[in-house]
Amino acid sequence: MGNDLFFSRTGMDRKKVQATVDDALKGADDGELFLEFCQSESFSFDDGRLKAANFDTTQGFGLRSVAGEATGYAHANEMSEEAIARAASTVKAVSKGHSGVMAASPARTNVKLYPDLDPLQTAEFEAKVKLLGEMDAYARGKDGRVRQVSCSLAAEWQNIEIIRAGGESYSDVRPLVRISVSVVVEENGRQESGSYGGGGRAGYDTYLKPEYWQAAIDEALRQALVNLSAIPAPAGEMAVVLGPGWPGILLHEAIGHGLEGDFNRKKTSAFAGLLGERVAAPGVTVVDDGTIGGRRGSLTIDDEGTPSSSTVLIEDGILKGYMQDRMNARLMGMKPTGNGRRESFAAPIQPRMTNTYMLAGDKAPEEILASVKKGIYATNFGGGQVDITNGKFVFSCTEAYLIEDGKLGAPIKGATLIGNGPDCLTRVSMIGNDLKLDAGVGTCGKGGQSVPVGVGQPTLRLDGLTVGGTAA
Repeated sequence: MGNDLFFSRTGMDRKKVQATVDDALKGADDGELFLEFCQSESFSFDDGRLKAANFDTTQGFGLRSVAGEATGYAHANEMSEEAIARAASTVKAVSKGHSGVMAASPARTNVKLYPDLDPLQTAEFEAKVKLLGEMDAYARGKDGRVRQVSCSLAAEWQNIEIIRAGGESYSDVRPLVRISVSVVVEENGRQESGSYGGGGRAGYDTYLKPEYWQAAIDEALRQALVNLSAIPAPAGEMAVVLGPGWPGILLHEAIGHGLEGDFNRKKTSAFAGLLGERVAAPGVTVVDDGTIGGRRGSLTIDDEGTPSSSTVLIEDGILKGYMQDRMNARLMGMKPTGNGRRESFAAPIQPRMTNTYMLAGDKAPEEILASVKKGIYATNFGGGQVDITNGKFVFSCTEAYLIEDGKLGAPIKGATLIGNGPDCLTRVSMIGNDLKLDAGVGTCGKGGQSVPVGVGQPTLRLDGLTVGGTAA
């Protein structure tokens, strides 16, 4: 695949490009040439009609040289021997006078976590547009209170090749599909919304089936109708039960970023220097696992060529490890974990999450709810903010309920969860046996780059969490 896309089509000579890479990385500790060819499309349907249909092709390269903590990086969307040679003259400056020994190349893997198929070709244009129209009609026909329906489809076919000094090369073909729906309902002048989405590293096939997209719309509509009867959320310190699956986004943001290698090497993370120490309640085990077949956050190899892995971050409450790219792992005397990621050829490598989740415990969800005399049950989240240096976070609940005497009460509106990531982990008092991963919609931002990720968790009880509410 790499030969065809990156050499036959462009007219470049592999041997000449390899010689340029070898010369550019003399004296460096690490580095590579990253080649990318990507095609993507998106469709959006709103107000009963197709609003946008976009198609995009991007290609380019990024050449990186690493010397100590310094990185030289040059990129261009011109795929030619001349452009790569110009980039080489730029990145060589970082290793000038540096007598590094090139780090060993990543191990190879025979595992493939997703097919090579081009998802854009797995359905005709007309079928995609027709699907969005059917979704809109189905949602409006389900309930007379539906006022607005927004649907979208998106797919991406990313091809990469990584060429290292000495002749080692690694390639990957990464399909990605996503479907989303949002519904607005109105009753007695009050409007509320609900949304749902899903996706993964495959073709459109699954998502075009009525049983899939109808269930997605049913869920979005259910959320919206629940919120129509929501009462103002209470405020104060109380027990909070988090539902399984998507609420793992709180874990991702409040804790996950603090366990990425760069923040810990630079000692700007609240978890820096705590390896081997208790950072969470007993029973709390958190992993980052990029090896789950077909998942949105999974990668056969990362963007440095390292095979994806399942990394135990916290085990039974003890901090065990960090997510690492090659540079931060080398500087910290640790092993790369397959978490070196970049948004595109134009972006530098950063240690990033893949699918990050907490493992299941032994409590039935019903038992956890029954244990709470007064608190809230949060099952869906919207936006949130986190400060990596101290772990403080604020998250908005988009679907939550009162818990009164161990039973679910009225839905509530305007609830926010306020806390501190490391402290939050110590407040976990019950862990459900119902681990669930999200449906495949996560996108993570860091350093101006966005990459697809997954999250998950079982039902959790946290004691003494601060809830910001709107009740008088």
